[in-house]
Amino acid sequence: MTAIPNRAAFTFFHPLRVRWAEVDPQGIVFNGHYLTYADVAITEYFRALGIAYPADLQRDGGDFFAVKTLLEYLAPARFDDELSIGIRVARLGRSSLSFSMGIWRAEQALTSGEVVYAHADSHSRMSRPLPVWLLEQVRAYEHCAPPH
Repeated sequence: MTAIPNRAAFTFFHPLRVRWAEVDPQGIVFNGHYLTYADVAITEYFRALGIAYPADLQRDGGDFFAVKTLLEYLAPARFDDELSIGIRVARLGRSSLSFSMGIWRAEQALTSGEVVYAHADSHSRMSRPLPVWLLEQVRAYEHCAPPH
């Protein structure tokens, strides 16, 4: 049984309107576009934290690399739907962080998911601990974010 994401658990939401080019011959959003939606919302999440991604990580010689994605499709999105993409950091590890994602059309949950990023050296791609400044900003935001 698929878990419906709890909207109240999310600290950040990004609006997005479905464009014609994202709809497949079935008249619904092609499944691969949901990862693009997650990527856009994660970038906007970092912006809400005051983090210039990827520039701030690269200053320290690191970057994020996607190592896992999981999407569960609950209902389809269609052309011109106004979506709300919820993002929150669900787990902070030593060298990785996991984002939970939910997509809604009005109050209807359409998609739930997870995106896991590993933090590593930009050139060697060897694992590196998450920067302390990043950990502090995420913890402060997740505990103090205004309700949406």
